[in-house]
Amino acid sequence: MNTTRHQSKTIALNKKAAHEYFIEQRLEAGMVLEGWEVKSIRSGKVQISDSHILIKRQEAWLIGAQIQPLSTASTHIQPDPVRTRKLLLNRTELKKLIGSIEREGYTVIPLAMYWKNNRVKCEIALAKGKKLHDKRETIKAREWSREKSRLFKTKQHS
Repeated sequence: MNTTRHQSKTIALNKKAAHEYFIEQRLEAGMVLEGWEVKSIRSGKVQISDSHILIKRQEAWLIGAQIQPLSTASTHIQPDPVRTRKLLLNRTELKKLIGSIEREGYTVIPLAMYWKNNRVKCEIALAKGKKLHDKRETIKAREWSREKSRLFKTKQHS
């Protein structure tokens, strides 16, 4: 599935992902949530930067994502902010991910959480971890592109 940037409907972004990993392939997954979690997500109390995805028994699970409960949540439930949440993918997508993970160095990470047709979706990615020298090259390329744009702007104004 080809996903695009979700400007106003974005709930949470994993900004560390682009720095830590080479993104190979992006997928969209649904999430199994409880009622209090949806209310907390609507108020923006979500953090996915330290989370990861585990594939176990032909199912994908989001681990480590924090959804902080609202203070007005019901008193008869005990909300767990970091509970493991099931991701909804079709069988062919899961098989493709499992085959790729079994290769050396590949992992599945969450990139973003967003609204789509009143449902919470999670953009996940098949990624390969960067080595330290790869991270340095990324930083150098980013700084050089900034410097080029600065130089170009100053030449246009003179």
